[in-house]
Amino acid sequence: MDISSYKNYISKETMMGPNCVRVLAELFDKHPLQCAADDRILDLGCGTGLTSLVIAKETGARICANDLWVSAEENGKRFAQWGVGEQVMPVCEDANQFHFEKKQFHALISIDSYHYFAGHEGFFQEKILPFMKDRGEVLIGIPGLKEEYASRAKELLSDWLGDDAYMFKSRICWKELIGSHERIESVETWEMDCFREAWSEWLASDNEFACNDRQYFETIIRPYTCFVGIYIKLK
Repeated sequence: MDISSYKNYISKETMMGPNCVRVLAELFDKHPLQCAADDRILDLGCGTGLTSLVIAKETGARICANDLWVSAEENGKRFAQWGVGEQVMPVCEDANQFHFEKKQFHALISIDSYHYFAGHEGFFQEKILPFMKDRGEVLIGIPGLKEEYASRAKELLSDWLGDDAYMFKSRICWKELIGSHERIESVETWEMDCFREAWSEWLASDNEFACNDRQYFETIIRPYTCFVGIYIKLK
């Protein structure tokens, strides 16, 4: 995937953290999706829809762009402006209370959001799996803890994240949380390579949240955290 194709869409207005397009590119390079035009992909926690745009362009599939914090109306206007309004459907639903039809998604992709709502055992099996087609694929990229600091999130990250520090977990912990099921063929987790570039692009912006993150990057973010990649293949 050529990330430069999307440079005109990546801005302080569309980014909500470390460059999500950079994270998505690594997931696609490691686990390319083979999709038909009528396949449906759920972009879970799409934010301003930047990842949904890229997924639509790269796969040619139909995208359901879901986010709880950004309204469907707002994202719908952006998709129309970007020329993908017919391909990408904006949705605003809680991941714990989806109203989708069962077994309709060929793939699920979630960038920088899954850790907010899925950090407990059974979530994937109860809240995600029912909506996935057989032989479906799941690609997730989220911030996490480096393996050597597993279980020390509160101690190490609280000055930066406050009460949200518990959301950051190691790749091994995330593999255990995904767990097993008769429909799950395999679960792979890894520390992603795009960490420094994605963070550099975010910190270089003048987004007010990026300005706040700058003061913690060298002392907390870089030493202790990483991006965790998760790939799940269904039977």
